[in-house]
Amino acid sequence: MSYFRITLHRSAIGLPKRTRGVLAALGLHRRSQVVFHPVEAQFAGMIMKVKELVKVEEVDRALSKRELQDSRKPPAGFYVERAVDRIRTGPSSSPLLKAALEAQQPQQQSQTQAEEVRL
Repeated sequence: MSYFRITLHRSAIGLPKRTRGVLAALGLHRRSQVVFHPVEAQFAGMIMKVKELVKVEEVDRALSKRELQDSRKPPAGFYVERAVDRIRTGPSSSPLLKAALEAQQPQQQSQTQAEEVRL
């Protein structure tokens, strides 16, 4: 037996009470919520009423709540890389950054001196 896997993608806020009732009858209350219903005419009719709000797939079997949670987890071997150091201009900044800032200051001073000479 096959099932409809129905996922609520759009919110029902501001929609008519009848449309919200169809979503409640399907068992959908929150965005990204997934429910499974058998492939039958009554469920197909309800899906057609709210087709703009839901995403529907046909699957072989209904997944349990635990199986749905496991499907959302990243694959084994997943790791988070070390965060990149941020550029800081305080007393604890790196020596390379200090050297770069000091190299820029004489250039800026010479440009201001050249402008004064032109005047």
